[in-house]
Amino acid sequence: MKIAIDARELQGKPTGVGRLLGKLLEEWSRMPAAQAHEFIQLAPADQRSRGGTLWEQLVLPRVARHAAADVLFAPAYSGPVFSSIPMVVAIHDVSFAAHPEWFTWREGLRRRTTARLAARAADRVVTISEFSKREIVAHLGVEPSKIAVAYPGVTPFTGPKGANTQGSPHTCTVLFVGSIFNRRHVPELIEGFAIVARSRPEMQLELVGDNRTTPRINLDALVQATGIADRIHLRSYVADHELPQLYADASAFVFLSEYEGFGLTPLEAIASGLPLVLLDTPVAREVCADAAIYVPRPDAALIADALHAVLFEPGERNRMLQAATEVLRRYSWTTFAEQVLSLLTDAGSRGAKGSAPRRLDDEPAVRDSTRRSR
Repeated sequence: MKIAIDARELQGKPTGVGRLLGKLLEEWSRMPAAQAHEFIQLAPADQRSRGGTLWEQLVLPRVARHAAADVLFAPAYSGPVFSSIPMVVAIHDVSFAAHPEWFTWREGLRRRTTARLAARAADRVVTISEFSKREIVAHLGVEPSKIAVAYPGVTPFTGPKGANTQGSPHTCTVLFVGSIFNRRHVPELIEGFAIVARSRPEMQLELVGDNRTTPRINLDALVQATGIADRIHLRSYVADHELPQLYADASAFVFLSEYEGFGLTPLEAIASGLPLVLLDTPVAREVCADAAIYVPRPDAALIADALHAVLFEPGERNRMLQAATEVLRRYSWTTFAEQVLSLLTDAGSRGAKGSAPRRLDDEPAVRDSTRRSR
């Protein structure tokens, strides 16, 4: 079977969906069950561009047909509304519908419209948590039977502990990794960290993620206002090969998001042996269970208390690390890849039985926008 994939999220600096898609492709490349299939990665020929809605709706279905694909995988919330090829679309969360106030009106409208139409056009919808399934049903009106839940896996990040802190007085590092949205309450994290760190000179805070707040928050100004700016480091992006050392050097991980479809970076932190501080939400409880301390709201004083507990109270820290073993048993990239592949081949098989042969004579070749793998 030929499986076409919208691979735009792999271009540039992959985060979130791009990292997840990369892991899927990696697993499929070594799975015996995947060797019978051909995976065709489709993306705009210009590597500097991820295309847009017009490319997705007009060009993507055309090049997928030209490749004689049996099924199309759209891994990033939306896909072609009009296509003769069966489609499986991945919708990881519906923050744009559940909380439209977090988006500009234009971006929110675009996301709500394309996701809703793609979900209706798709043969199946795949999502990454039971929480997200409930949200997709509630906000996009998709029938529950059409939605499959497949938990992503987790890759333990290992590295020599303390390699980046030798010769530095800061040996107690609090880490955040993820794109910085308003809903992730990074300003409150900075304030809560400062409360504890002013009396703990060994502490530092590493914030890794592109600032995508709307309206934009001046994080540099907030850091300077703490009076300990030399111990708070902001980086917009680090490559995948740099992440293991960041996790290895950290003492705790904080992720104060009030809305996620899953939350991959906290799970990576658990796999790296780190205790967590999380905002208390249904999806955080579903994914991380007892391997975290939960704060009821993004209040700086509450965050400071939680940080003190995970860093300086051995009993609480050990409780979370022991719970991590049971939590991690639920997550496997191989299982995730098997489940998504099964959805794709089922959709492709049903499409082959119910459709007429496709005519390809009039389709132009777009060789520089495709990559094939088995």
